[in-house]
Amino acid sequence: MQLHVAISLAAIASGFIVAFGMLTARKFDAWTAFFLATTVLTSVTGFLFPFNGITPGIIVGVISLVTLAVAIYARYARHLAGIWRRVYVISAVVSLYFNFFVLVAQSFQKVPALHDLAPTQSEPPFAITQIVTLVAFIALGWLAVVRFKDRPLTAS
Repeated sequence: MQLHVAISLAAIASGFIVAFGMLTARKFDAWTAFFLATTVLTSVTGFLFPFNGITPGIIVGVISLVTLAVAIYARYARHLAGIWRRVYVISAVVSLYFNFFVLVAQSFQKVPALHDLAPTQSEPPFAITQIVTLVAFIALGWLAVVRFKDRPLTAS
């Protein structure tokens, strides 16, 4: 469990570095490889927990792996050529969002002050947090698509 959490946090942190690179038209090759690898590992290690039926976590994990496969294909097989640059940006930002979404959900489960605000995660503080997070990631994704495609890329 601790390894899964550490990998998840590394994936989120590196994802924000990669997103910054997109906003500044820099590819950050090493950070991108690290982000994609740790994000795949986050989803894969999530499947190692005891199976108690199909849960929201399993559904997010499956969707995340599909989204990551698209990002990896666009980045490494299609080399960001043409439409694949947008496909990569969108799928990478969506993958980062899924990790962050789970971080928020887990925080409301495990951090006592947050848990007290939304013990069943159906209360307004949880919903508002998730909506704000979603809107922030939509804005990040839109800016990344605009900026990553309109500027010449640098390797960095």
